[in-house]
Amino acid sequence: MQPSAGLPSRPASADLPHTRTRPVHWLATTAALAAVLGGAALIQPAGATATPPVAARHAPDRAAVPVPEGAPDAAEADYPLDCGGGGVQVLEDGASDLDGDGREETVAVVRCEAGMGTPPSGVYVLTHAADPGYPPRVLETLVDPAEGMTVTDLAVAGRTVSATLLGYSSKDVPRCCPDRRRAVKWQWQDGKFRLTALPVTGSV
Repeated sequence: MQPSAGLPSRPASADLPHTRTRPVHWLATTAALAAVLGGAALIQPAGATATPPVAARHAPDRAAVPVPEGAPDAAEADYPLDCGGGGVQVLEDGASDLDGDGREETVAVVRCEAGMGTPPSGVYVLTHAADPGYPPRVLETLVDPAEGMTVTDLAVAGRTVSATLLGYSSKDVPRCCPDRRRAVKWQWQDGKFRLTALPVTGSV
């Protein structure tokens, strides 16, 4: 499942931050939001060549096995997280047939386990492995933990994934207490995810 092109420009007052050494304004540009939500593919020109849809890219795998019953188990997946030997915590998950191929995918919000503090979250779309007996595999990363965001309010219904992203206006804001919030949704349309960033309330 692929993020979409053509994300509308956002006003300068709505920048998503990340936690690098320099402050980043809250959604100052479309590119900043794209970096948080999955990469430059979100902002490629309308005429650019898109990556083939998920169903097409994975057709050989899907055709080789019968339709499994139920959605992938988020607790069994192998996530691309470096937790320094610690465990991975699944915070929220939901399932739906997002691409309309007759098989449910699972969307999971996960982070590294920690005794204290608030590790950043990732949002991953999971599908069943091609071979029975193997754990679910990550099909798409919607939010990368490297961006330092906390993700809450996950909802998965039909072909839509929605969530709230919490972030920080500067490196001086305590990691326990994000001071920026943005509601977003990804909707599966025409073979790809189309991202919508919902209006910000009370941002400055």
